[in-house]
Amino acid sequence: MNTRSGPDLDALVAQFGPIDGATGAFSTKAADYAAARPRYPAALFERMREHRILFPAAQIADVAAGTGLFTGQLLYRGYSVIAIEPNAEMLAAADAALGKYRKYRSIAASAEATTLGDASVDVITAAQAFHWFDIEAVRREWLRVLKPDGRVVLVWNTRPLTDPLQKALNELLGEFGGGRQAMLDRRQDLSRVPAFFDATGYRQFDLGHAQELDRDGLISLALSRSAMPARGTPQGECAVRKLAQLFTSHACDGKVSVSYRTRVFVGRPGAV
Repeated sequence: MNTRSGPDLDALVAQFGPIDGATGAFSTKAADYAAARPRYPAALFERMREHRILFPAAQIADVAAGTGLFTGQLLYRGYSVIAIEPNAEMLAAADAALGKYRKYRSIAASAEATTLGDASVDVITAAQAFHWFDIEAVRREWLRVLKPDGRVVLVWNTRPLTDPLQKALNELLGEFGGGRQAMLDRRQDLSRVPAFFDATGYRQFDLGHAQELDRDGLISLALSRSAMPARGTPQGECAVRKLAQLFTSHACDGKVSVSYRTRVFVGRPGAV
């Protein structure tokens, strides 16, 4: 990941179409995303509470909220959250799932232009999304909307390739995702994330967790990836067949266990 947008981000966006680019990458994937993407470990939220990153009165903006997976886990714990998401289909799924929460509201906007007021939020979260952003534009925008002591929480569920199922899924993603997946993998080089934060320091958490999925869940998990072909296409149908075979070879009692390492970076963006 570059600390600037750079040609790598431009090339990635171009891979997903000249009109909608990255914003449209998930337009056909909202249902699979909501159904099977992993949530985040409960220990993460407890850790953030212990360190006063999260506190009862915190005003939180969950940027690139998608279908609201991370947003929902914050709302469930009683926090006030604004979900910010540019993709209409993903935001509609979030609204449908989370509209019951009194402390929820949503905005159709991007990470680089949130429409939030100056110094209006205590915490900005971005789960499984930061690699899509124009980093310098985000830096400027987030410093504008954060309160003077506000902080950013960047979260990824990473896929440990020492796990046999994750290794097999990774090979399948490479087969069907092609150049898109290769570019995404380069953008998700988390060793460069600390450069986003202020030189005075940042905090990092690393937690393990897993999800159990049935056959349909595993298929949805893989097809929810932005680089994977859409359902109903010839390539998509081929991917479904291979995923069904993969499930059969790894399942125990009708389920597979998918392992993750959740990596979290907390701090304040460095000055522009």
